Amino acid sequence: MGEIMASELETRLREGEKLSVIDVREPDEWEDGHIKEAISIPMSVFVERLGELSDLEEPIYLVCRSGNRSGRVGDYLSTQGYEVVNVLGGMLSWPGEVVTGE
Repeated sequence: MGEIMASELETRLREGEKLSVIDVREPDEWEDGHIKEAISIPMSVFVERLGELSDLEEPIYLVCRSGNRSGRVGDYLSTQGYEVVNVLGGMLSWPGEVVTGE
């Protein structure tokens, strides 16, 4: 599993790079503020929604609050054959725009 700093991910997204970003936080955390380009697949239902990943471009960038939960999901996805990158520091380190609501 790879790693990326939140600031580097923000730069790449701001420059228009098309990346698959998944936020693994729970719905209330997502609604409090998330990365505009991310999609929400909470860790609590991740295994049930695994089929949704088949349409995503590789690699998959995973984000949570601090990088801990996304790291655990990343470890799991790596064992399933996915190329994953954990966003270090998560949303606590996110320097870019944050969207609130659903």
